[in-house]
Amino acid sequence: MLIRLADVSKFYGSKLVFKKLSLELPAGNVLLLVGANGAGKSTLLRIMAGLSRPSTGEVSLDIGPEKTGYVGHQTFIYAKLSAVENLRFWAGLHGLDTSEKAMLEALDRVGLKKAAFEEAGSFSRGMAQRLSLARAFMTRPDLLFLDEPGTGLDKRSTAVLHREIEGARERGAGVVWISHDVSGDLKRADLVFAIAGKGCGYFGPAADYVPTGAVAEEGA
Repeated sequence: MLIRLADVSKFYGSKLVFKKLSLELPAGNVLLLVGANGAGKSTLLRIMAGLSRPSTGEVSLDIGPEKTGYVGHQTFIYAKLSAVENLRFWAGLHGLDTSEKAMLEALDRVGLKKAAFEEAGSFSRGMAQRLSLARAFMTRPDLLFLDEPGTGLDKRSTAVLHREIEGARERGAGVVWISHDVSGDLKRADLVFAIAGKGCGYFGPAADYVPTGAVAEEGA
């Protein structure tokens, strides 16, 4: 198992977000986190990624934090740096190849090679998201957390995202994924964890999960 949650609850003051959520993610599996808007999916993802603390319960990682990656609503890119300079900075932090050739190859995988030397601050939302994806996948994490990474992506970029997720699974990594297209992405997942009624509404094989209510409407 890459990560385990045991009876995890989260409060903001006296407001309960969710309670007593438990799950396990084996290596080589893609887990979709689903739930209606406001159910706490992003909060749970941040707790799993170590970016927020649970109010109660335990989160256990079987890998070091340096082996994880995260792509959220914020792109975490440096606006004054070019795309190449952004990737070179992150590659240096992880002890990776920082050559221009390696950076251009990473950008080419997400369709940004032509904008490699432009300041990231001039990028559209979709381009910035692709740069963030390039950064995350470049480090080849053993456990990757994705919070609606397809937001703002065109069809070509979405295909790149799906290819990289499948590549992560094939090399034995785990992926925890919040998708803006639940119905469309179920076929790309192995497991589903659904938050419903501030608790666990479903945890099991993606093939057996049927979106209902607000979740079905969001994924339509």
